[in-house]
Amino acid sequence: ERSNVSILVHWGIFKGYINGTSPYFGCIVGRVANRIKDGKFTLNGVQYSLGINNPPNTLHGGFKGFDKVIWEVTEYNKGKTPSITLKYYSKDGEEGFPGDVSVTARYSLPSSMELKLEMEAAPLNKATPISLAQHTYWNLAGHDSGDVLAHSIQIRGSQITPVDQISIPTGEFMQVSGTPFDFLTEGEIGDRIGQVPGGYDHNYVLDDSREVKSGLRHVAKVTDPSSFRVLNIWGDAPGVQFYTGNFLAGIVGKGGAVYGKHAGLCLETQGFPNAVNQPNFPSVIVHPGEKYMHTMLFEFSTK
Repeated sequence: ERSNVSILVHWGIFKGYINGTSPYFGCIVGRVANRIKDGKFTLNGVQYSLGINNPPNTLHGGFKGFDKVIWEVTEYNKGKTPSITLKYYSKDGEEGFPGDVSVTARYSLPSSMELKLEMEAAPLNKATPISLAQHTYWNLAGHDSGDVLAHSIQIRGSQITPVDQISIPTGEFMQVSGTPFDFLTEGEIGDRIGQVPGGYDHNYVLDDSREVKSGLRHVAKVTDPSSFRVLNIWGDAPGVQFYTGNFLAGIVGKGGAVYGKHAGLCLETQGFPNAVNQPNFPSVIVHPGEKYMHTMLFEFSTK
């Protein structure tokens, strides 16, 4: 009887990911993370049309992005550095994107206080945009502890890519100094969120940091004042999306907990949103024979 209950619980969780009622909780999103304007881009003279799952744009790969597919476990290590490697084969034309792509993701525990994610993708026969992101929602006080507005955050980005009314970058770069987006020094999330219509959901242009760990630059630091837990994130992508769970509303999660607005925050290292249509942004186009690589390190400690 217990095993049947367990199967039903796990099926319920699984179903939430497949049907989209779990809004990217803990997922790897792709083939291109974030938004693509009007679900269109042109590459090598060919215009590609994608699924419009976030009208009028494409978000996180379309209707059936990498978060809604089954990945194959190719390796599982229980040794000194436990790890699991997942693989997915994305076919030519999937959600409108060109070319076949082989994708791997390796999660490992380098130490008892660290989680590492290494993502790689190789286009096999056509050039294609690739920009993956890890979409975990963090609440350092605990998943059922209310909102994260009392958390403090530092983001190592002195510029953002400002957006228009439909959350598409304008192509400009804006200095954060003197604005509600300035988290160059650690500050409480809730202090100025009311000055940002809808809440934070913006791409920060990461600065070259003198703080480096395992070849990765420091991206952000999050601190919870109630538990004294601290999260430092390190990465090698050019940007990070800071999102304050603005669209969470009555989602039933672990143990029956109900997650409301701002119940978690995301720090998604990434290529810039809509980079396929912005020539002044770092390119996310990967050609056959090249390899996309993206690493993140999550380091936990106490204050």
